[in-house]
Amino acid sequence: MIETEHPKLSVARQYELLELPRSTYYHHPKPPQEADLALMKQIDEIYLESPFFGSRQMTRWLQREGHVVNRKRVRRLMRLMGLTAIYQNPSLSKKAASHQIYPYLLRTLKVERSNQGWATDIIYIPVCGDRLALADGARMGTVQHARCVVLRASGAARDGDLRQA
Repeated sequence: MIETEHPKLSVARQYELLELPRSTYYHHPKPPQEADLALMKQIDEIYLESPFFGSRQMTRWLQREGHVVNRKRVRRLMRLMGLTAIYQNPSLSKKAASHQIYPYLLRTLKVERSNQGWATDIIYIPVCGDRLALADGARMGTVQHARCVVLRASGAARDGDLRQA
């Protein structure tokens, strides 16, 4: 591609015509060291078993195995391999764009006596690959909580059918 012995065009002019930085001509990347390749193989094996390990946890695991590594080296190798920790991202309760927003019909209602208004809340908690639903009902206008029902969401619950545990 680049001819260093070209009779009319210098190396700089050839790179200018190709719209490439001239520094790429002088940069010769070093091949990875054997120690890094062995460590990368070990990191890959650990990552297949525990994909939730980030660079910190991976460093601790490797140090317990007897490797002399620091976090910066493990992070660089993981980035070079394209490995990132798999974890639950924040902002999971953002509304879906297609979800309809329902109006709050009790906004103007004044709760003056017991049992006039109720509120409920359902929280889904992941437990051992399953979901646990915690339903909490409260009377509006009073301090009392009506009751707390724990529901277990199993195979059929993925379709929305919850059974009381």
